[in-house]
Amino acid sequence: MSARTTQHAAVARRRTRLARAAAVVAVLAATLVGCTPTTSATVSASGTASAPPPASPAPQAVTCDDATTSYAPGDGSVPDGSTMAAIRDRGYLLVGVSADTLRMGARNPFTGTIEGFDVDVARQVAAALLGDPDAVRFRVITAGDRIGVLEDHEVDLVARAFTMNCDRWQQIAFSAEYLQAGQKVLVSTESDATGMADLAGQRVCAPEGTTTLDRLADYDVEAVGARTHSACLALFQQGRVDAITGDDTVLAGFVAQDPYAKVVGDAFSAEPYGLGVAADQVDLVRYVNGVLDAMKADGRWAALYDRWLGEALGPAPAPPASVYGRS
Repeated sequence: MSARTTQHAAVARRRTRLARAAAVVAVLAATLVGCTPTTSATVSASGTASAPPPASPAPQAVTCDDATTSYAPGDGSVPDGSTMAAIRDRGYLLVGVSADTLRMGARNPFTGTIEGFDVDVARQVAAALLGDPDAVRFRVITAGDRIGVLEDHEVDLVARAFTMNCDRWQQIAFSAEYLQAGQKVLVSTESDATGMADLAGQRVCAPEGTTTLDRLADYDVEAVGARTHSACLALFQQGRVDAITGDDTVLAGFVAQDPYAKVVGDAFSAEPYGLGVAADQVDLVRYVNGVLDAMKADGRWAALYDRWLGEALGPAPAPPASVYGRS
């Protein structure tokens, strides 16, 4: 047996032990999901909110030259009849989030609460509007739910790794960009690869039916499709693929699960994340943009980045600049 084969076998054995340990945690998580969270109630997928009344007209622009362009922040006031006033009257902010994206929005198996970068950004909005970061209720949604729950006014905001693009701007509105994600690569800690170019001839996994998988055609690698990113992680831990590619925010969560994994290389796509808002609630967009600008300026944004993403992605970069110009 060659040294390389022996090395792969050792890594595979370690990953098998890790996968078994992960299975125990998963059982515990499944047991605790039904527990009542100690802070910030979670709204079930079947629950709906009392929709705040539309306070401003839907965006009229039919063109989009820059999907990161949002509405200039207001003065932070909460006038009578505004979307923000309706939320204050209700007593809590309702936000659509993920519950299975570690580091961004995931349920803690020991406390039952949902936590992560996206979740804490939503808490900052609640703190500004309601005076309490815990005055927020989370509705767990899938990626496919994100636009629909806003169009139907079932949530106030969506904070779920939501990439802004021009097609989506025709259906909903977005805050200013609050996180710049990008496609990167996850490999074993024993790998010398520093990016996709170093993986020639190796097996790289990405979810089926995604542009992430399509981009692998540009590289001399063996593309392996899987149903989800989590399915890719299972293949990686079994030694059946050599690497995983996806948004660095997703890969950061995998590093938290697998001590034998690391994220390498520069991003080779741009994924600007914004908070989703209903198209007819531009006043709320303006209010949220003021909160985001304050977070970026006073260090809270950097602190959240370091807490949730720094371990896998390195120290916080400069926050993404807010771009305004919609009217």
